[in-house]
Amino acid sequence: MKHKKANLTFHLMLLPGMVFLVLFHIIPMGGLVMAFQNFLPAKGLWGSKWVGLDNFKFMFMLPDSKQIFINTVVIAVAKMVLNLLVPLVFALMLNAVRNTFLKRSLQTVVYLPNFISWVILGSIISDIFSKSGMVNAALSFLGIEPIVFLGSNKWFRSVVVLTDVWKGFGYNSIIFLAALAGIDPTLYEASAIDGASKSKQLWYITLPSLVGTVVLVGTLGLGNVLNAGFDQIFNLYNPLVYQTGDIIDTYVYRMGLENAQFSLATAVGMMKSVVSFVLIILSYKLAEKFANYRIF
Repeated sequence: MKHKKANLTFHLMLLPGMVFLVLFHIIPMGGLVMAFQNFLPAKGLWGSKWVGLDNFKFMFMLPDSKQIFINTVVIAVAKMVLNLLVPLVFALMLNAVRNTFLKRSLQTVVYLPNFISWVILGSIISDIFSKSGMVNAALSFLGIEPIVFLGSNKWFRSVVVLTDVWKGFGYNSIIFLAALAGIDPTLYEASAIDGASKSKQLWYITLPSLVGTVVLVGTLGLGNVLNAGFDQIFNLYNPLVYQTGDIIDTYVYRMGLENAQFSLATAVGMMKSVVSFVLIILSYKLAEKFANYRIF
């Protein structure tokens, strides 16, 4: 009875999360049938005309579809790579700090942006990179003409990627700091006795010990190749930068909610989900092969 009561307690703890999952993730999947219909809200899901794969064919015929997928992959891959390298470098640098107070202070400062929503950060970044903002003020001081960063197809992607890395690199470094804490300190002591310098210890002990973690994080990140960050881009982009900044998620939002093309938006979103699912399976297979990581 005690065992059953303990399990009941755990299941009750899971209940709110399960209710949320069912209401907002499982039940809405019934709406995927709109991808195969000419959906009209007045007729509903069962009264709308079935058109088969016409929405998917039309999606690939659109002149914007190719550019949208290119934008999504370019932004997502750039974020994935930098969100792997920058936290790794920061973790190595922070691990070298011996002053405990300074180390904890740095950790706290770089963690904070991760807990601020893109709704707030979007406004802050828009002000910083505006024509009269802090960045352009510094450029003007150096004799450089002001740049409209968030209205330029040349600069928008760079701003998106760099601000995303800035927001999350402190929090993402936790994984590498944990891996560094797990390295046997006797390895460093033995190498110091043998006369190894700090750079050689880094190259021959620290980095090889982190290879498994780096491979694991990198392969698991493969499943997010088509997730370029809706919240961030939606709060930063505008029609001037659709050419380089419009991604699948923002396109689905505009087509579905602003232009009321529900069937087309559902078809685009469904195709993205299918591709993401395949990439997630592939990433876990790679993680199992190269990092010996398994979920079950």
